[in-house]
Amino acid sequence: MNSASSRSRTLKTVGALGMAAAAAVLMTGCGQSSDSATSAATSEAAKVVPQKQTTSPSASAELTEDQQERKKVLDATKVTFDDAATTATGEVAGGKLVDLDLEGVDDDDRESPSPTATGSPTGTASPTGSASPTGTASPTGSASPSASPGAEGPVWVAEVAEKDGTVHTVRINAVDGKVIEARVDADQDADDKKETADRLAHATQTPQQAAKVATEKKKGTVTSVSLDDNEGNGVMWQVDVVGSDWKKTTFDVDAKNDTIIREETDND
Repeated sequence: MNSASSRSRTLKTVGALGMAAAAAVLMTGCGQSSDSATSAATSEAAKVVPQKQTTSPSASAELTEDQQERKKVLDATKVTFDDAATTATGEVAGGKLVDLDLEGVDDDDRESPSPTATGSPTGTASPTGSASPTGTASPTGSASPSASPGAEGPVWVAEVAEKDGTVHTVRINAVDGKVIEARVDADQDADDKKETADRLAHATQTPQQAAKVATEKKKGTVTSVSLDDNEGNGVMWQVDVVGSDWKKTTFDVDAKNDTIIREETDND
């Protein structure tokens, strides 16, 4: 009797365990099927719904061609306008600076802004660089040099005049500050020299003072300063300043009293 009862309890226990195991297998199978179905649905949805693009355009892609060129040249330039001016005048005994330009920065559009221009692109100075490649003529009557930076890197090109108006061209490496070339301009005549001497005699303010006036109005880097005639009303310094947005603003500064006569921003 006791033996039969013991066998009965054992069979019941084994049966219970078998049922539990079967239930576990069934539940696992259902879970896997559910997970597989969900995964398949997600995969199919991904094929239909396009992925959102999160890549933003680069900063350089937002700059115009002129702005990219200014950035390229100025990033490589280590010698400031002031240092280049000092080096240039030091090459000519008693010389005075009449023009200093950083090659490769807006070489083709150096033209005096319209008297009515106040930053408007409708002024006579073309913001697109469509002005004549000769730009503003130098005090000697010949156009300022305008060439892209060579293998030596960016270059400052200066025109320094003797007391009688004889102009010397001085090229300075804008990276290490060394003089590349210093020579007397060969194409000057007596009238050219007199014009230059007269302009310098009427310019009581230095190019450094004019540059200071311009950069106080707009923070940035001076890339060009040139002594020019103010349409028969005395003389002026024309100063180009490139701001942190890589846009160039040209200031016409009276060479006697340091007041800004005109200004125009090139938005290209």
